[in-house]
Amino acid sequence: MIEISGIGGFILLILDLWAIVSILGASATTGRKVLWILLVVLLPLLGFILWLIAGPRAGR
Repeated sequence: MIEISGIGGFILLILDLWAIVSILGASATTGRKVLWILLVVLLPLLGFILWLIAGPRAGR
């Protein structure tokens, strides 16, 4: 059971890092970026899900 939760934690870490990189590349204001990053860092799973649904999109 520990191996499964360890793999899940690693996957969540990778997804959170991806979210943070995407937030930094977004065209949002600096204040909004900071708030989104704090949300993802302080609440990893919930922050990632909220960012996925309503977060700033990266500028292309």
